[in-house]
Amino acid sequence: MDTGAIRQSRWRIVDCDVHNAFRSYTDLHPYLSDVWKPRVTAGGFGGAGTGYFSPVGVMRRDAQPDDGSPPGSSPDLTRRQLLDAYGIDYAILTGSEILRVSTMTDPNYAAALASAYNDHLVDTWLRADERFLGALVVATQDPVRAAKEIDRLGSHPKIVEVIMASATRVPYGQRQYWPIYEAAEHHGLPVAIHPGTEGSGIANPPTAAGYPSTYLEWHTSLSQNFMAQTVSLVCEGVFVQFPKLKFVLIEGGVGWLPHLMWRLDKNYKALRSEVPWLTRLPSEYIKEHIRLTTQPIEEPENPEHLLQIFEMIDAAHTVMYSSDYPHWDFDDPFWAFRFVPDDLKRRILSETARELYNLPAAAPSPKS
Repeated sequence: MDTGAIRQSRWRIVDCDVHNAFRSYTDLHPYLSDVWKPRVTAGGFGGAGTGYFSPVGVMRRDAQPDDGSPPGSSPDLTRRQLLDAYGIDYAILTGSEILRVSTMTDPNYAAALASAYNDHLVDTWLRADERFLGALVVATQDPVRAAKEIDRLGSHPKIVEVIMASATRVPYGQRQYWPIYEAAEHHGLPVAIHPGTEGSGIANPPTAAGYPSTYLEWHTSLSQNFMAQTVSLVCEGVFVQFPKLKFVLIEGGVGWLPHLMWRLDKNYKALRSEVPWLTRLPSEYIKEHIRLTTQPIEEPENPEHLLQIFEMIDAAHTVMYSSDYPHWDFDDPFWAFRFVPDDLKRRILSETARELYNLPAAAPSPKS
């Protein structure tokens, strides 16, 4: 790969989903109380995962550092393999296994792990390169405590959003979560949700029909959860109560959004008495407050069909690029959008994210 040629590209890129990891659980020791250190050493995050086995793995094999540490655990390799190779201006670090904290049975342990991870993120990753930006992880079992975590680190200049698992027992629009949104709005931070824990821990089954048999089914059905969370956020009045709040749906796809907006608008016209706080069509709240990331983007045989969907959802203002590095289905920013018109490509690759995260137009200086 001629990285020099890529760095001269006219496309400025903000990558909205990069999965950083830590080398081992003991990396969290300096940030944990003595109560939790033995537990994280002996059992890690504890509890079973989703139980769905991916036959192609989850991580890119070439993303593993030479010392055998987990893929995504080396800031230097991530810098060289992703940022330098593709000329990426900013990469928003969304964590990896840490997103499981919101589906753990023990809320105290979950909150302690989230705080320890956030401190490790600041000390290890955000100092490693000016192009790394952080998503602050919170455990949603205790929203008041999660809000305090946002208040603790939300003003850090390189923390640009709050992130939670997309899997829940109760949809995210309901009022028990509102302390999180109040704190996020106060600090000017979007709130993001990310899949991976559907069907694990205290979360609901991964699909509306129950538990599927294969990873293929599980992975394909993740968008169901994003649809339900979107409907809940709008209908419960989150964006009325918090008019400056933005919500980012990471790794949930985009192709489902047109029919959801059509269906919700249609039903709202007949059933609006149930949601008197909504004064506009649900689709208007969605387009104003919700952003979606591209990976894994739907890939119809005819690319024109995806462009039609982009038009339906005002993708120039709602869709943002994500690579999902270092996962197996990583999206090359140049290949993935080769068929997209230049004006729209510029919005998706950079401008919408810069507006959302208040990023400067000029690129930061890469660390040598």
